Amino acid sequence: MLQLVILHFALAVVAPIAVGRWGRRTFLALAAAPGAAAVWAATRTPEIRDEPVPTQVVDWAPSIGLSLDFRLDALSWLMVVLVGGVGALVLLYSSAYFSPSSSNLGRFAAVFVAFAGAMLGLVTSDNVLLLFVFWELTTVFSYLLIGHYFDRKASRRAAMQAIVVTTFGGLAMLLGLLMLANAAGTYSLSEMLASPPRGPGVNVAVVLVLVGAVTKSALVPFHFWLPAAMAAPTPVSAYLHSATMVKAGVILVAITSPVLGSVDTWRPLGLTLGLLSTIWGAIGALRHRDAKLVLAWGTVSQLGLMIALLSMGTAKAVFAAISILVAHAMFKAA
Repeated sequence: MLQLVILHFALAVVAPIAVGRWGRRTFLALAAAPGAAAVWAATRTPEIRDEPVPTQVVDWAPSIGLSLDFRLDALSWLMVVLVGGVGALVLLYSSAYFSPSSSNLGRFAAVFVAFAGAMLGLVTSDNVLLLFVFWELTTVFSYLLIGHYFDRKASRRAAMQAIVVTTFGGLAMLLGLLMLANAAGTYSLSEMLASPPRGPGVNVAVVLVLVGAVTKSALVPFHFWLPAAMAAPTPVSAYLHSATMVKAGVILVAITSPVLGSVDTWRPLGLTLGLLSTIWGAIGALRHRDAKLVLAWGTVSQLGLMIALLSMGTAKAVFAAISILVAHAMFKAA
């Protein structure tokens, strides 16, 4: 898993040079990185059906409990297939979307592939500190991608709006995760979820984690940044705002559901925010004629529905939420 993440970042480093030499055809070669991740996950399908699931641990800073822990369970397997498969298709599309005379293609290619690598790391992380590192990397890379047309005021404003909102949520999430790790006595997500922590601070921690999820997945009242982010090039909208980044909050809720479900405040909070976003996003979609804005508001509505279903806590509701996540990623990105 770590090797695949490194591959993405290595290709991101050489992407500007390659684009400078071969132009937009470079996107065809760069699609190999996310494509390889999807193929790798597909070959691991039989392994995730039984325990123990594939894991990888590399010590980094053991004195502070930080190690590079990766885990491929059923949910992370699904997200790797989506992140890799959709990422490869969007890169193939990018080779035709941009004109040969488009400016800053090298920077775009580098940031796009680096974002795919960060997203791959995020969905497979099994350490709360490592999860936060990849979470913030997706925030920084998304800022650069949304603001690709930096000579346009709308793009600069949308990028700044997105990074301010999601960084605020990320810091709240970090504090919540650290509180949960302290209560559980471990930074390992799988260990924490196997034995959910208890205590007076867990309620506060759950709310903070939920703030991170809500900001990243553009739920009410932080939904406004997503329609504005449609100022980005269409490949960015297809990948970040339909298939991957906006799903990060949903995935965080799905991963931590054993802890969230043990807290009384979680269900009413999740249901309220989820249903409000579902309704408000649908109303917003009906108020616009611009195709990308309709898609953006529709995404807000669908993300709210996913969170609402996850908040119900039943096995059937969780299955429905994940089914909608997959369906939404495929039809909305397309």
